[in-house]
Amino acid sequence: MRNDFMIGNGKGHSKDALVRQQPGLRRRLTHQQLSNLYADNRIIQNIIDIPAEDMTRSWFTLKMKDETLKNNIMSKLRDLKAKEAFKKMRSFERLRGDGFISLGITQSTAFNLSDKLDETKLKRLDYIHAFSGMKVEDFILNEDMFSLNYGQVEMFKLNRRSRLGEQIAGVTQDNVHASRVIHDQTRRLEDEYRGQPLLEPLYDIITILDTSLWSVGQMLYDFAFKVYKSDGIENMSSEEKSELGMLMDYMFRTEALAIIGTSEELKKEGTPIGGIKELLDYVWEMLAGAARMPKSVIKGQEAGTITGAQYDVMNYYSRIAAQQENEMRPHLERLIRLLLWSSDELGGSIDPATIEWELKFNPLWEVDSKTDAEIRKIVAETDNIYITNGVIMADEVRETRFGNSGLTNVLKFTGDDADIEKMALEVYRAYKGRG
Repeated sequence: MRNDFMIGNGKGHSKDALVRQQPGLRRRLTHQQLSNLYADNRIIQNIIDIPAEDMTRSWFTLKMKDETLKNNIMSKLRDLKAKEAFKKMRSFERLRGDGFISLGITQSTAFNLSDKLDETKLKRLDYIHAFSGMKVEDFILNEDMFSLNYGQVEMFKLNRRSRLGEQIAGVTQDNVHASRVIHDQTRRLEDEYRGQPLLEPLYDIITILDTSLWSVGQMLYDFAFKVYKSDGIENMSSEEKSELGMLMDYMFRTEALAIIGTSEELKKEGTPIGGIKELLDYVWEMLAGAARMPKSVIKGQEAGTITGAQYDVMNYYSRIAAQQENEMRPHLERLIRLLLWSSDELGGSIDPATIEWELKFNPLWEVDSKTDAEIRKIVAETDNIYITNGVIMADEVRETRFGNSGLTNVLKFTGDDADIEKMALEVYRAYKGRG
């Protein structure tokens, strides 16, 4: 009797092995579990911290006509240690699901933390502190479907107790209006209000990575071991076998001389490791894909320098640049607006809408010297073709490529649009001059 292998227990029924398989259900991690995972594994620390460092490493340039005002703003941000605060906020967001920055505001009138921040009454921004979702007991939402702010967080119930349990400012928990903190949240499930910790969807692959590390350690420990054969073993008691094993382990731990009888045998066995590289590569590929970070970045590649063939690293930095624009820019611009509104900060209160200013993030990466030289060569050959065919003049190429300062050691090719912006500005000035 012959049966097809699909017939056996039937397809799509309770005995079908494929139907009985299910993907892993969501695993919710407590704050203590998240802390333990982060503290115990350096790879996890890299996954959490490196993107936060990359987002803030190059910082930004503030553009405005008033150079004195610009310098005062940047100086104030340095005094507030804004760069470090934003890095910590993003690290907390990746680890806990929510990152926050508290705004230490002094106003011209008395206020409660539950009151909405009135920007027109600001005097000073004294401090900013980054903290995580561990300090937030609850999110108080606007549930009025006829409200303009329906579904948005209006208050955060914060735990303002010290580490030892002593009360700070005379309260245990306090409702703080959402306008008095900066809230960073990028992963939120539709039916929840708290952000999802990054380690929850990474938990299975992290478990496999940890298991692979342990397994490799065991194989290295027993990579080569000795086997001793003797007829006298059969007549030994358990205590004698244990004593002989310890003695042999001590004597033959290194490549020592073995003196044994003619009827005894001692040989060395090795642990087979064929295929282990492919398995470990698979684990790393899964981790890199799940974390959306190249393996080289997770392992700690030097930040900011890439070769021409590292397209995955280029894509990673492009993703970081997009996060800067979409997620960090609104928070930074709000912080600068608060400084402009403050009457005691920059020589008087300034309505941010009355002046022209722009926040521009600095380039995240540069190519290495070899790749930069190859790019320069290709660009020079292209320029030579244009000059030979009369498309552009040599003076135009000189001005476009090197400006008035000539060739410098500064790398030009950083993925930045500075050259395009410069040309656009020159065209605009020429247009205004003709008018």
